[in-house]
Amino acid sequence: MRLYDLAKPILFQLDAETAHRSVHTLLDAIEGTAAEQLLADHYTVVDSRLSTEVFGQRFNNPVGVAAGFDKNAEIPRTLAALGFGHVEVGGVTAEPQAGNPRPRMFRLPEDRALINRMGFNNDGADIIGERLADTDCKVPVGVNIGKSKSAPNDEAEADYRYTFERVREGGDYFVVNVSSPNTPGLRELQQRDRLESILGTLQDAGASPLLVKLSPNLTDAATEDALAVVDDLNLDGVIATNTSTDRPASLRGEAAAEEGGLSGKPIEEKATSMVRFVAERTDKPVVGVGGVSDAEGAYEKIRNGASVVQLYTGLVYEGPAIARDINSGLLELLERDGFDSVEDAVGVDL
Repeated sequence: MRLYDLAKPILFQLDAETAHRSVHTLLDAIEGTAAEQLLADHYTVVDSRLSTEVFGQRFNNPVGVAAGFDKNAEIPRTLAALGFGHVEVGGVTAEPQAGNPRPRMFRLPEDRALINRMGFNNDGADIIGERLADTDCKVPVGVNIGKSKSAPNDEAEADYRYTFERVREGGDYFVVNVSSPNTPGLRELQQRDRLESILGTLQDAGASPLLVKLSPNLTDAATEDALAVVDDLNLDGVIATNTSTDRPASLRGEAAAEEGGLSGKPIEEKATSMVRFVAERTDKPVVGVGGVSDAEGAYEKIRNGASVVQLYTGLVYEGPAIARDINSGLLELLERDGFDSVEDAVGVDL
């Protein structure tokens, strides 16, 4: 039995956000100590077949941590030591934000899912930017940039630019988040003219590599409009997808009626379908997010067009060995199907 199998029942007696903070505090205590290398030795799968180059960055393996787990860029090195090939921090906003009132994160254990309405709680761009600049991480660190709640939508361009300019030194790639369901009016910025204006402003400021994160709740037409902007502006990639406001009828958890974004297993199929939809319509790299918790799920997203994948909810339910387990499983799947590398498997089912 793994240590996490023993710890999980105790953690799950705590509310979801308190449990997350407890784990975060432990990982923060490990960062920069000898224990960090011990974790890396135990959890990192080193194999050149897992390596891939995407939007100018070299990823030692395709499994990353999605934005939201390390909102304030406090533990990217420890997450890398757990075997992840990249870490996306944030969402970061120009102003520090307390986020929405608690409780604002809910487990659905029967569904292996979470619902959150955190509301971009973070330390703000000035503090996080300084923290990132002082962090030496062995894997690429992406910065997810959100709009401050206090900034009206007609000032979004300046708000996003301010944040980028403060985090640019410590980021390896940058993600425009216009798809979180937990900031009022934010998803309106996915409309083509607004999206084009925001992304163009960031490109003028020097943001590169620059990606956009899309909602799984966009219509096909709206997604195609967003992808047209991606191609017109020659962005570096697309992240598909954010959390969902949908509530599948299959949900059994008591918290299913809570407002917020649903993540985890119930959105896996929908997220993979969107990865495929995006990959069929653009030649830009796709980052696949949504319900990834095992090698088979990661491999399905890769075969449907994802160059790399990210997870968050899977880490809550599976524990710190999840990246190692997925990467080990991916090697077995690549060998089974006769691929020499993960790059060879990207999009083979399209």
